[in-house]
Amino acid sequence: MEFFITQHNALTQTEVAEVKALIAAVAIEDGMAPLGEHVLIHLHHGGDQDAIQLLARNQENSLIGYLHLDVTDTVAGPAVEVAVEPEARGQGLGTALVKTAETLTGGAPIRLWAHGLNGTAHFLANALGYAKVRELWQMRRSLFTQIESYEVPDGIRIRSFVVGKDEDSWLAANKEIFTLHPDQGSWTNEDLQIRMSESWFDPAGFFLAIDADDNIIGFNWTKIHGGHKHGDHQHPEIGELYVLGVMPTSAGSGLGRALTMRGLEYLRDQGLPAVMLYVEAQNERAIKLYESVGFTHWDTDIMFREK
Repeated sequence: MEFFITQHNALTQTEVAEVKALIAAVAIEDGMAPLGEHVLIHLHHGGDQDAIQLLARNQENSLIGYLHLDVTDTVAGPAVEVAVEPEARGQGLGTALVKTAETLTGGAPIRLWAHGLNGTAHFLANALGYAKVRELWQMRRSLFTQIESYEVPDGIRIRSFVVGKDEDSWLAANKEIFTLHPDQGSWTNEDLQIRMSESWFDPAGFFLAIDADDNIIGFNWTKIHGGHKHGDHQHPEIGELYVLGVMPTSAGSGLGRALTMRGLEYLRDQGLPAVMLYVEAQNERAIKLYESVGFTHWDTDIMFREK
């Protein structure tokens, strides 16, 4: 198969639409989106101006491959995510995209995200000899099974996020809770506003735990995605515990469990059949909590690094 690769710092609306169609086709084939939320959000808002993007086309000029190269993290190094059209796999396209990206990083080793153990990027990283450096579990549970009762710790109440009131307080709490996880803890107001502008955002499913002094000491931000069609295929709706966190001072109080159960109740009440979440594979404490309320390991995202 013959193909050619072009480099872009920004994409046109037509190109963004092509990439979205490619992502949908790959998601149907692999059962999971090939790109992470960061890339998907920037594509939805017109393309990531700070990224290098590679488009691969066949002789008919159809888009058959896409690579997103994020070079903004000068500490951790450049990160790559890649999608290859299912019918174009096994012909060297994925390798060509990654090798092209390697020439654009000034010698800095690339980090390659592989979403799902059966995705193209997972096999590609192994074939290229990249080393595994991070694992992110996807866990799921049915919402048809019983949701156990729970107790909110004394002096704490759980309410929904109020747009126009809670943004600054939530960002401060998010920063403190996720101090050791800069991907989450470094969110700015712009990052929050982008997500609040997404069609899936609903403040009714964004739960805050408030203490007697009206401080945010924990939260569970839920999300509903899917339910749209791509060609003849229907993506089923599924709920997600999107971001869940508790202040270190409230660890062990049962607040994390209470927030988890409140989110499950909300998603069940929306008529959803199942719920998912992501958790670091080495976060044994969180995994133990999620397993105790019915979640099981579903799939794994892996970050590989160029040796």
